[in-house]
Amino acid sequence: MILRVLNLAVIAIMVLAAAYLYRVKFDATVQAERLARLRGELRHERDAIAALRAQWERLDSPARIEALAKRYLPLRPIAPSQFDALDGLPERAAQDLATEEGDPIGGIIEHLQQPNRSEVTGTIPPAANPNRAQAEGAGAAGKRSAVP
Repeated sequence: MILRVLNLAVIAIMVLAAAYLYRVKFDATVQAERLARLRGELRHERDAIAALRAQWERLDSPARIEALAKRYLPLRPIAPSQFDALDGLPERAAQDLATEEGDPIGGIIEHLQQPNRSEVTGTIPPAANPNRAQAEGAGAAGKRSAVP
């Protein structure tokens, strides 16, 4: 009797193991099909990208652009008479000059001024910072008293 129960238990375990193995095999087959489909899609996308790059190279060709420019744009070569000295340029408008008054770097370039360090770097001058002046004064006093 015990052998019969043991045989039935082993047979049941073998049936369950076969069912589990079938499920694993089925999942692996589904994943392999999905992988093959993704590889096909990837190959298709790479081919599409290669075709678009070839089309881009054809459209971006300098010879093609030059031919289109000659056909559709009424351009002529530059004549030496088209160049002028800087003295021939018109004066700047007053509104453009008004906007540059607050620009310290523009003032340096325009008027060749020596730069004011606090304007260029944004630092606070020593006179405007009383805490720093006091600290420097205390440090200098301490140095003087330490020297014999």
